[in-house]
Amino acid sequence: MSIEINYDLLKSIVAAQSYPLLFATISGAHLYGFPSPDSDYDLRGVHILPLDNVLSLETTDETLEDSSTQQAVEIDLVTHDIKKFLLMLLKKNGYVLEQIFSPLVVFALSEHDELKHLAKNAIIRHHHHHYFGFAKGQWELFLNDNPRRVKPLLYTFRVLLTGIHLMRRGEIEANLPHLNEMYPLPYIPDLIARKLSGAEKSTLDDADVTFFRAEYERLQGELENAFQNTHLPEAPPNRAEINDFLIRLRLKYGRK
Repeated sequence: MSIEINYDLLKSIVAAQSYPLLFATISGAHLYGFPSPDSDYDLRGVHILPLDNVLSLETTDETLEDSSTQQAVEIDLVTHDIKKFLLMLLKKNGYVLEQIFSPLVVFALSEHDELKHLAKNAIIRHHHHHYFGFAKGQWELFLNDNPRRVKPLLYTFRVLLTGIHLMRRGEIEANLPHLNEMYPLPYIPDLIARKLSGAEKSTLDDADVTFFRAEYERLQGELENAFQNTHLPEAPPNRAEINDFLIRLRLKYGRK
């Protein structure tokens, strides 16, 4: 089932923000490839604070959150100032990478392409820890559910496959159907269909847990093996380039 994204609505939200944005992209279920008709819009991006803000004794508005319900849909927008965001990029933060490389772009300056190039070269082997820990949290959420929902199970497998792909190829792919074409798991289409069918069919029996536990542990092992054999660097080699990028954007857009 294809869910059409209301880009006009999302662009109006982005246009109303207080500071210039470098980009705003869609994350969450829409990015992961299994949105329901009532799924929230998770917008993520970067804003650029003015010079008088960042040069003052107290820097404010480093993170901005804007949640609203419009046209019967919940919209959650979170943006970080460019400096905070780039410091997060220089750490093993998979969320940042997924936001930068999301193909669901609501708004972007031309410098977004340069950011993608910088982010590609800042991917390190220790991003493995983000995806290993994220998957562990989603698996525990699935186990503790009563009844056990399909959604955290889908997130578990999405995260593991994204991490495996990142370690093997050094590139971000967050869409589960796309990942499943490269690393086929025969049960994924059925889980997505159950998630989209509504509450009645979107839960699992205890009998399913044994099978999915084995799959979870197997994919954990594959992620660990990919980490051990990856050719990704230990640390980002382009910190100076990222610093130069920050200064140029601050001077260009922070004066307005």
